[in-house]
Amino acid sequence: MTTRLYKISAIVICSVLLAGCATVSFEKPKPYSTAITDTSDTAFGQYAADMAARFGGASGFYPLNQGMDALGARLRLAERATKSIDLQYFLMKNDTAGAVMANALLKAADRGVRVRFLLDDLFTTAPDRTFLLMNQHPNIEIRIFNPVSRVGIYAVNFVGSFGQANRRMHNKSFTVDNAIAIVGGRNIADEYFQLKIDSVFIDFDVLAVGPIAAEISESFDEFWNHSRAVPIEQFTHDPRKEDLETVRADIAEEFDGIYDGVYRQALDSRLLQDLIEGRRSLYAGRARVLSDSPDKLISKVDEAHMRLAMDLRDVILSAETEVVFISPYYVPGDGGVQLVRDLVDRGVRVVILTNSLASNNHVPVHSAYASYRKDVIEAGGELYEARANAARELSNDKEGPDTLTLHTKAFFIDHRQLFVGSLNLDPRSIEINAEMGLLIDSEAIVKRLTQDMEEILATIAYRVRVNDRGRLEWHSRIDNQKVIETTEPLTNWWLRFKAWFMKIVPEKQL
Repeated sequence: MTTRLYKISAIVICSVLLAGCATVSFEKPKPYSTAITDTSDTAFGQYAADMAARFGGASGFYPLNQGMDALGARLRLAERATKSIDLQYFLMKNDTAGAVMANALLKAADRGVRVRFLLDDLFTTAPDRTFLLMNQHPNIEIRIFNPVSRVGIYAVNFVGSFGQANRRMHNKSFTVDNAIAIVGGRNIADEYFQLKIDSVFIDFDVLAVGPIAAEISESFDEFWNHSRAVPIEQFTHDPRKEDLETVRADIAEEFDGIYDGVYRQALDSRLLQDLIEGRRSLYAGRARVLSDSPDKLISKVDEAHMRLAMDLRDVILSAETEVVFISPYYVPGDGGVQLVRDLVDRGVRVVILTNSLASNNHVPVHSAYASYRKDVIEAGGELYEARANAARELSNDKEGPDTLTLHTKAFFIDHRQLFVGSLNLDPRSIEINAEMGLLIDSEAIVKRLTQDMEEILATIAYRVRVNDRGRLEWHSRIDNQKVIETTEPLTNWWLRFKAWFMKIVPEKQL
């Protein structure tokens, strides 16, 4: 009787909480705006025009492999912006990277640059108070995509509106003066720029210059003006004037504390300056934006609304020699396994690099992926998993980071095409979230990025194979010695138990 009473009480309490959960109105009017296109008189506009003329109307690209270069490029772009900065991200954290970015945007706005900042709500941990401060600046406008109500208990509001709140904007882009942009896998947080001491994220962006920037701006505008992009002041309370001054002082104080550290190191990156002054060369290529529509997030889950995935599938199926998939979270499902089989049956080599259990920062994703490993290998795919202990080898520092985590999202097709963006090869990215990226046709940049692929795979990854008994083996080369392991490498029983237990999470949510 007592147990039953507890159950009834719990149900009643949950029902009351969920019935009373607050929601955000998506129908309130807001200003409509688009990219500033008249930027030919800006420094970046002139640079992009000159480059496009040299490349016969094509765009130019440069890979951002290193975290400090990626952060430095963003800060330098903000520092030199003349008319506009449009940035769109899945998350921003209340950490060093978040502080230097907030400071850079405020300084740009102080110079008269229009800043539009579109940010997904769910995993952003930078406080609303900071965004409200920035939003008070006459040249800054911040919108939160698909926000969960702040009235009452956030977690209760999320659960109560799960059908809506579960659909997220995962896009990542940073565009300046409609002429130059950065697109890739990085969010705004320390780990994505390799600022963590104990771990290193292997991530990837490209710097894009020229005509493609306008296409990126069009994609941004589509999300910016959507009903789910809510001005931050519409669902949070305006702070008192003294609060605004306090928060700005807090940002300035934190920034001063890191100026001679991370910020100075990032600004010391010469990559952007070297490109502008001709000491490094951009890679010419034709490109197009592949992006989901924001309407995907308010529509039922079906192929008709998976615009990016369907476009990319057509490109992949046209491959003739080789496809390389790099995805930190890989849950192929039966359809993905069949895709590998179809490609291999036509003589196309298929290589997949993803995280191992030890390197994966999302154990439930690994739980779902693990059940497809044998199927992918038996379909003919060459499967590799990142070695969690490869960080020190990459840095040649025995006292370096302990753990490596793969976060790169890039696909190479026929040694000629590169897709880079926010898309993971899992059901959440393909079916539930909105994603975007660039499809670049450039043999030069693909050659640059894949010329040492075999050596890189041997250095940072295990080759996963199926032995004669039908069991998995992890093959690696350590200190020039071949090593074969028969259990998930660098894991203990507890981590393996968690991975087994997490199979309860529905695969479609991963």
